[in-house]
Order: sequence, then C-alpha cells, then structure tokens
Amino acid sequence: MEGQLRAYNAKDIDTFMAYWAEDARIYQHPDTLLASGVEAIRARHIVRFQEPNLHGRLLHRVAVDATVVDHEVVTRTFPEGPGTVEVIGIYEVTGGRISRAWFTLGTPVLS
Repeated sequence: MEGQLRAYNAKDIDTFMAYWAEDARIYQHPDTLLASGVEAIRARHIVRFQEPNLHGRLLHRVAVDATVVDHEVVTRTFPEGPGTVEVIGIYEVTGGRISRAWFTLGTPVLS
C-alpha cells in the first residue's frame, strides 16, 4: 500500500494501476459504486492526476489480514479552489492487489 500512495503522489498512472486487480471496484462508503474495473479506475485517476497540487499525506494506517484502513489528508484543487480534505480509505487486498476500496471524505477546507 505504501507503493500505491507513492505512485499516487508521483501521478504515475501505470505504477498506481499495478496495485489494482483487473475487476477492482471503488465505492463511496458504504455502497455507492464510483468505478468498476481497471479501465474505469484508470480513467478516474487520469483526471485526478491533472490537479497540480494533488498530494496524499498518510496520517495513520491499520491493517488486519486482507483489510487496510488509511486516514489521510489529501491536498486537491476543488472547483471552488485549492484546499485539503480528510479521507478514510478502506482497502480489501486480494493476491497483493486492491480488489475493493471504499472512501469517506470529510468537508473540504479551502486554502
């Protein structure tokens, strides 16, 4: 998971995608499907990686068996302007790749 965050911060789409299973799914917690399959996940992140100030900072990580929970602060460019948002990411890892992920976002704080 550390490599996935490094690739995210480097905006390295190919390395980032290497951490995702072919049939991976991303949800807004608890069950709103945002992307299904690597092509949809790739497309979603290509757009995100265009943000000039994009950066995730890991605050805390807990891992139990195949479940990893990250608490991060993500710097982004929102439609209203640059700022940060707290994110909880829950990852299910199967065979060394992310098979499902759920995200909960706090309220963005503009710079």
